[in-house]
Amino acid sequence: MPEWLVLFATVFGVIFLIELPDKTALATLILATKHRPLPVFIGAGAAFVVQTVVAVAAGSIFSLLPRDAVRIGAGLLFLVLAAVTAVTNRPKEVDEEMEVVKVEQRFHTPLISAFVVVFVAEWGDLSQLATAAFQARYRQPVLVFTAALLALWVVAGIAAVAGNRIGALIPERPLQYAAALVMAVIAVLLISGVLG
Repeated sequence: MPEWLVLFATVFGVIFLIELPDKTALATLILATKHRPLPVFIGAGAAFVVQTVVAVAAGSIFSLLPRDAVRIGAGLLFLVLAAVTAVTNRPKEVDEEMEVVKVEQRFHTPLISAFVVVFVAEWGDLSQLATAAFQARYRQPVLVFTAALLALWVVAGIAAVAGNRIGALIPERPLQYAAALVMAVIAVLLISGVLG
């Protein structure tokens, strides 16, 4: 399998697993229970474009550091992200719904509401930090951007289409543990030099 395809699949898989149980997916889901899915998806998707550009740009700045420092730093970041993902108790759906309702009341349109909610919630989010770490380590801005953005769009699409049914179909805690495990494995591989 070509190296670029392995990296693409890795970035896509990790970002997908991180984002699926995330607050931005939940906010998109909540908005989609009240509005048509397409404007909600477009708003969330546009916010993800902006945030992924920010993550790749930040990762590009960090990639100017020596390769070994970036490899070890990215590995340590993935270990921290794995720990945070495994132990974080996600906010209750009721709290998240109240925040979404406040934004909705302010903007009155599902597209703008979805954009604002996702844009604000994604700053410093685990998926944004992971995207920056991938870019810093592998220095492939187009590939990292494309894989991360597609993963985010797939999650937003699932949330927008599934509406309020997704919470009953996919348990949140096992997804958190799966994402934490994947990040821990990547961290070990980066620190040990296997993912050189």
